[in-house]
Amino acid sequence: MEYDIIRLANGIRVVLHQQDSPITHACMVINAGSRDEEEGKFGVAHFIEHLLFKQTEKRNTNQILNRLEAVGGDLNAYTTKEYTCVHASFLNPYLDRALDLFEDIFFHSTFPEEEMEKEKSVIVDEMASYLDSPEESIADDFEDLIFANSGLGHNILGLEQQLLNLQKSDILDFIQKNYHTSEIAIAITGNYTKIQVERLAHKIFDAIPANHPVRNRKQLFVPSSAHLEIPKPINQVHYMLGSQAYDYKSDKKSGLLLLNNMLGGIGMTSILNLSIREKYGIAYTIESNYTIFSDTGLFAIYLGTDEEKVAKAKRLVFKELNKLMEKPISTTQLQKTKQKFIGQIALAEESRMSMIIAAAKNIIDYDRVILLSEVVDQIKEVTPEELHVISNEIFASDRMTSLSFVPED
Repeated sequence: MEYDIIRLANGIRVVLHQQDSPITHACMVINAGSRDEEEGKFGVAHFIEHLLFKQTEKRNTNQILNRLEAVGGDLNAYTTKEYTCVHASFLNPYLDRALDLFEDIFFHSTFPEEEMEKEKSVIVDEMASYLDSPEESIADDFEDLIFANSGLGHNILGLEQQLLNLQKSDILDFIQKNYHTSEIAIAITGNYTKIQVERLAHKIFDAIPANHPVRNRKQLFVPSSAHLEIPKPINQVHYMLGSQAYDYKSDKKSGLLLLNNMLGGIGMTSILNLSIREKYGIAYTIESNYTIFSDTGLFAIYLGTDEEKVAKAKRLVFKELNKLMEKPISTTQLQKTKQKFIGQIALAEESRMSMIIAAAKNIIDYDRVILLSEVVDQIKEVTPEELHVISNEIFASDRMTSLSFVPED
């Protein structure tokens, strides 16, 4: 799979994946998220994402929303701890319309006061909805626990009172400090030549002035261990267990991705699903996840079950972790794990929007696109001994933290 990279003088990079399809998927990703917020301004990154769709110097809300929808297209956005992403899908003739819209909302939004107040109410409702979903809120609270006193240690939605206190000056300040043109990537997959996209990119984005403020995101994350139990007005126990893990540049990243997939990743044949849900019928949901950040990572196991079953569920989880720590897995088991994981990665490439967003993030993180063949090669090189070392590092008891939401008495 080939990619072309177009580099503009202001630092913005555009990556093109040529594909013979009538449908285009495109995204604009900025290396700025909730971890870049200042104390007392939590929620501003996500707030900006909402406001990008409200008003620019030349378009009102309806004009922004209709710019692609009028031609059958789709426009959306999301914010993470480290990124803000706007993405769109549309028919091929409308690439110029989509890129022009990206440029307009990111660089010419006006953030009117009346729209700010409306969106604050929308996000407060979003916070309430999130709190009504313990399986979602526990994941954020767990990150808060693991990364306490750091930029990664607060909810992307922010805190309600801080959100309500945000002013237009806070928004402009965050953008000025964090929207670096050298950390903006646009990715496109569609039926275009490099010359066509290059011409459009220069036409639409060349006038954006270079913005390269100094930002020091590096923080010291000291692994620690804590175990909290919080009563909630719920019927089931929600439990998370995990520890800090490897960042995106670590040579152990591929091994932990593979280990996570084997332990509790996608599919019904993961170790945790077979040994806890299928064998004992204990947990309706049990899974593990490995989240990778620029300078650290998070490995976590989640399960939800009835209060009387949770003690046994925990014992079974630790039993499986201990097996992986005691001795390396067999070569046969590793080969089956690799075969499954490689197949899942290849199928995931069929999601063209996910693929193109990943390419944009690759450009930001590595200044190149990591090809599927490279990922497969890295997975193939993982040995049983490597997984054994990783298991003992990540699952060590003095690193593990747990959080439980339990029913109130």
